[in-house]
Formats: sequence, structure tokens, C-alpha cells
Amino acid sequence: MSSASLIVGPDRNGRTVTIVDGVVAAAAPAGTPVLACADGEIAPGAVCAHTHIYSALAPYGMPKAEPAPENFVQILERVWWRLDRAIDPETLRAGARDYVAKALLAGTTTLIDHHESPNLIEGSLAILAGACEELGVRAVLCFGATERNFGRDEAVRGLAECRTLKPSRLVRGMVGLHASFTVSDETVAESGALARELGTATHIHVAEDGADVVDAKARGYAGPLERLIALGAVMPGSILAHGVHLDADQVRLAARHGAWFVQNPRSNEGNRVGYARNLSVVPDVALGVDGWDPDMAIEQAALSRLAAQNGDEAVAGDRAAGRLAAGHALMAQRFGLHPEPLAVGAAGDLVVRRSGTIADVVVAGRRVVADGRLTTGDAGGLAAAARAEAARLWERMAQL
Repeated sequence: MSSASLIVGPDRNGRTVTIVDGVVAAAAPAGTPVLACADGEIAPGAVCAHTHIYSALAPYGMPKAEPAPENFVQILERVWWRLDRAIDPETLRAGARDYVAKALLAGTTTLIDHHESPNLIEGSLAILAGACEELGVRAVLCFGATERNFGRDEAVRGLAECRTLKPSRLVRGMVGLHASFTVSDETVAESGALARELGTATHIHVAEDGADVVDAKARGYAGPLERLIALGAVMPGSILAHGVHLDADQVRLAARHGAWFVQNPRSNEGNRVGYARNLSVVPDVALGVDGWDPDMAIEQAALSRLAAQNGDEAVAGDRAAGRLAAGHALMAQRFGLHPEPLAVGAAGDLVVRRSGTIADVVVAGRRVVADGRLTTGDAGGLAAAARAEAARLWERMAQL
């Protein structure tokens, strides 16, 4: 019997979910393994709709930037753009495995990642895909092409890396751009053309900070969104991360082109870029963490808090759950699955909670967490390896 087939339940509410070949099914063949959970509750696994796995080592003592950044662009230049340039295969692999383990233990069954490592372009997506396949998380991966370090050649190589990703049961690819303000018109146009060629869509940071808007206007466009649309880089299924500095009409314009927005409340608060209130005018808005820890319950709570603080009544309170739930439909588009979680034809991804705690996690029919412990690796050992690689990463950053 395939390890991607499993019957889960019935749970305390009488719910049973049958998974065959990684997909929820109406019935399973005789002899399919059963995960009993009469004392638990079955729920969909969480989808993290935008993250940066490459930042996984940051919690392990990343040194503070000197001098302290005074604005968003300085945060990028003095922190994240130094970190991503210092990444090598060993640090990326160790960080990815640790991040995936933490995601699964938190009940996050899908990671939609936007990767950047300017000195490790070729082969970087294979490292990420390998960690995701090994530990058993569903993933949508891309390389965020940019020109901010080495010019057009860097962007061409980044787009070429997006082409290398081979789809599998657990992994799908997109075409990434870092952000409008770090790429030329030529690169923007090439990203859209490549996405169409590959039958996928683009994943781009848009209007995270006002600097992105100022840059697009200096180039002769009404804003970064209008620039991306004019150059053919926004299409049905595109993921636009942040959108903090878009007005309501711009948000509606993106929606008319079939794009998704992903809100990242903790990151936006931490980077002091503002709250993306205008996203509430459209329905297709999912929830991401932008490189923060992948516990989506914590992110959802942050969204509720910040929505209330910013007078976003459409999202405050229990309705913040709508952002988290939307991630399932976003993920399903990329995998060609039913958009309603746990419906027949949907991804075979779920969690079982006992006494409110995540006890079991199943991804594509594979039990990757059992009784609160990772089954596909040693979580403690992965964390120790990540901590050791982090020390080396900080040394590399100090040399930049």
C-alpha cells in the first residue's frame, strides 16, 4: 500500500478523511492504513502563502546591523541583502531542513517560498526542494530574480534557475522577481514570458514600502503594480506579496488580472512599513509570514491584533481566519487540486489536534508528525545543525 494513502478518523466529531495517492478520496482500497483519532479533531493543515526559507537561521543569534537602519531600504541593505549574499549550500540546506521541521510541527503543511541567494543561484532551488521532499512538506518554490548586486546577468541567471525546478507530488514552481525597484523593464517582461512558457505564474514583492512606489513613478509608471501589468508580469495566479502602499483601486486592478495578494502582518509591523488595509476590498488575500517563524496560528493572531489597531473591521476578530483559509485555494491552483480543504479531490493534508495541541500531521497522505514528534527527521538534531551553520553564516556576513 502506498505511503500516500491513509484513512484518518473518525475523530471526536465523527469526521473521517480518506486519502488515496495523496489526494482526498471518497473511498480507499481494502487494507489502507488507518490513523485512529477518536479523542482528537481533524482540521486542514495550514498554508503559509509567502515566506523566505533562506532567513531560517536568523533566530540563531543574527548580529544587529551597525549602524542601526533608519528606514526600510536600509533594513534591506544592512540586514537581509547581506544575509542572502552570505548563503552557501551548507547554510541553505541546514536552515531549510530546520524551517520545514518547525513548520510541520506547527501544523503548517504548505510553504510558498520566495528564495534569494545571489552568490548561490544555480542549484539553490534543488536544495530547497530536496529538504521539502525529505521532510514531507508541500511547497511552491521560486527564485526571486533581481539586478541589485550584479546587474542583468544576475537576473538572467535567477530566471533560469526558476526553469530548472521539476514538479513532483509535493513541489511546484513559479517565476520570482524580488521587487519592481530592483529590476529593469527587460527583466520584468522576461519574467512574465517565462511564467507563461512554463504554465505557471509570477511571485513578486509589490509596494511593500513607499520606496517601490517612488521608483516606479521615476521610471514613468503610475506605480509598481501598473509597471508589472504593462510589462506582462501579472497574470491569473500571480502572487503579489505585501501591497501595503497600494490604494483600493490598484488592489481591485490586480484582482481583475487574477492575482492573489498575501498579507504579512508581523513582518510589515517589524519593518515599520505600515498595515495593508486596502487589501480588504478584494477576496483573494492569503496569509504569509515573510520569513518569520512558520506558525500560522501566531500570524493569524497578529493579523487580528493589527487589523483592530488599524480599524480594519473587515478582517479584525474571527474574520482574520479568512486570510488563512484563502491559502488553500491559492495552493490548490498550483497543484491542480480542489480548492476546498478536505473535500474530495483536495490535497491530502491535515492535522489532528488533541486537547488543542497538534498531535499528528499528514501531508499528501504521509504521516509526517506522530504524537507531536517529527517522523521524517530528528527535529532536535536539525535545530542543532542549523545553529552550528548559523555561527558560520554570521562570520560570512561580517566579511561582506
